Amino acid sequence: MKKILLLLSLTSTMMFAVTGAELTKTNCASCHMLTTPTPDMIPTMKAPAMDAVMFHINLAMQDKKEIKDFIVDYVQYPKASKSVCESNKVQHFGVMPSLKGKVSEQDLASIAEHIMTNFPSSEFVTMIKEIQKNDKMNALMNSPFLINSEELPHLTKLLMLNWDKAKLGLTDDQKEKLLLVRHETLGAMKEIQEKVKVLEDEIIEFTVDDESFEKIYAKVEELAKLKVEATKVQLKCLKESMKILNDAQIEYLLPFWDA
Repeated sequence: MKKILLLLSLTSTMMFAVTGAELTKTNCASCHMLTTPTPDMIPTMKAPAMDAVMFHINLAMQDKKEIKDFIVDYVQYPKASKSVCESNKVQHFGVMPSLKGKVSEQDLASIAEHIMTNFPSSEFVTMIKEIQKNDKMNALMNSPFLINSEELPHLTKLLMLNWDKAKLGLTDDQKEKLLLVRHETLGAMKEIQEKVKVLEDEIIEFTVDDESFEKIYAKVEELAKLKVEATKVQLKCLKESMKILNDAQIEYLLPFWDA
């Protein structure tokens, strides 16, 4: 009789046990896409696809136990500095809400095991590696001296993208100094840009109105001086930023610079 009751109990438990796949669908699918996304889908997502989540986790960690422990911990105590995704992605999507108290650790472990086994898909890995290969080629061509659309050195843009990354490891003191450099640079560049716009408009107007070459050339020389001033401001930003960073941080931001 006892054996029969035990068998019935085990059978009942197996019948009503929830699988890792079901737990993942119930607790994760409302935010994280569980199928392989195409590049055009990414801008409209509310959170990174599960393929992307596991791809970045696998890049950061190799040990299976470490990965499982990370997943179980992160979903309970999510924090930007813990994220393995790029800081700009964290800024875009935000930090996920905590599942502490909403999903048991046992179920979280089952979810972790399921996504570790099933994500990322081979299709996603192929796609993302092709994208990263192109990014690496771009990085080789993007000297820290190049200026981006915000009129800041490329290095400053990289700092903004990786601002909260634990691997970059910016201290509060470094952040305060870097923000001051950025603020001063943007302020100086805005002032120069306003003067440049006025001069460019005047040069166009003088040319259309058939003013003398002397008057046009004088404006062109003023414009050239402003461009020189802007270059000095940008170089100062770069130099002061690199003085604030240590060698390891510069290497992290610019791994291909010396290639």
